[in-house]
Amino acid sequence: MIDSNNLIRDIRQNLKYPLPGLPAQLRMAPSFRGELLKTNNGNNSRKSAVLISLFPENGKLNTLLIKRTTYDGVHSGQVSFPGGKFDEVDESLIQTALREAYEEVGINPSDVEILGTLTPLFIPVSNMEVQPVIGLLNTKPELQLNSHEVEFTITVPICHLKNPANHLVKDIIVKGYSIEAPYIKVDCEDVWGATAMIISEFIELYSC
Repeated sequence: MIDSNNLIRDIRQNLKYPLPGLPAQLRMAPSFRGELLKTNNGNNSRKSAVLISLFPENGKLNTLLIKRTTYDGVHSGQVSFPGGKFDEVDESLIQTALREAYEEVGINPSDVEILGTLTPLFIPVSNMEVQPVIGLLNTKPELQLNSHEVEFTITVPICHLKNPANHLVKDIIVKGYSIEAPYIKVDCEDVWGATAMIISEFIELYSC
């Protein structure tokens, strides 16, 4: 079993160097994503942030994903990290990530040590640029879910996310067209799209 302290040390150390960036993100991108980036680079996008929370449990270092509720929107029912849009009350996108995580699942910002940030990712379908923020907690947070936004949460060991056996490909229908989309199998959920692309860069920061 990989020691949690070693994983945290790896992540801290690798965040000091240039990030893996877009090439790492694109490894888990749907087949159309590269073409979209050529025509829309997100210069006029809205800003948002998500929190990649890290915490030990059962001898493993874990992160928290959420299953969004069903609603009339492009990210309805998807699995993602807690997060959302930048608000005028936020001093930074790091604060956005902390505020949204508190509002959605009850993670107390004062319990989070910010380790760093990943490469911002533009999401064409929602015209949103998302800033992934990595935060460390000493223990698993006591969660209080916002039932309007979150259906349930998934605690997943970060070594599960890195395991190639959990990286698969499926066909999905987008605007009437069938496309290939890489995804990560987590419990009974398929994590794909922007969240899988964020994870694809994140897993470059540590070894299992």
